[in-house]
Amino acid sequence: MAGSGASNNKVKYSKLAADDDGYIDLQFKRNPPKVPYKAIALAIFLFLIGSLLITFGALLLSGFINVEHPDRTIPVIIIGVLVFLPGFYHLRIAYYAAKGYRGYSYDDIPDFGD
Repeated sequence: MAGSGASNNKVKYSKLAADDDGYIDLQFKRNPPKVPYKAIALAIFLFLIGSLLITFGALLLSGFINVEHPDRTIPVIIIGVLVFLPGFYHLRIAYYAAKGYRGYSYDDIPDFGD
């Protein structure tokens, strides 16, 4: 039960216009999206590690680097592709969002609960 009748909430109210149609301009204003720096850093890391693993695996598979068991080079390439793809995908979204392309936003990149 409220004691003194004074409100404790910190909600800011704005005065309605005389020709009130039920809408105000503030409800249609979008806040600029927060840039997920940690997610972009993780995407860069995945992209670079995946690129290195693919390159190293290709060099091993082609015989440029001598290995004792050449059949063990395939998993290096597979892991490289699996690490490369999410990094490339999220970097592409971040690049297009930074350039302002239509349909791309930083909201499309998961921020991992930041």
